[in-house]
Amino acid sequence: MTQIDPVTMWSIIVGLAIGSFALRFTFIGIVGDRPMPPWLLRHLRYTAVAIVPALIAPLVVWPTATGGQPDVPRMAAAAVALSVGVITKNVVIAIFAGAGTLYGLLYLLG
Repeated sequence: MTQIDPVTMWSIIVGLAIGSFALRFTFIGIVGDRPMPPWLLRHLRYTAVAIVPALIAPLVVWPTATGGQPDVPRMAAAAVALSVGVITKNVVIAIFAGAGTLYGLLYLLG
């Protein structure tokens, strides 16, 4: 492992801290006491709906466990989780259904 220069490391840490504070302060300190326009609130409502699939999709399509090759258990688990989530409108039940499908198929096919 290569040694990182302490000045570089602390510069990065301080820079990230300032950037993180600035981003939060923009919304909490500057905009926090004003009502947001309805069009912005409507778009912010869909942030989680966009981020969660963006985080999960690469793990389903190109899983590290299979060397980046798609496989049936993960695709089936994703389909079951999506279907159960749409039908029940319950995230916890959808997660458990997808996990059960994944581990069940890995056990049966492995």
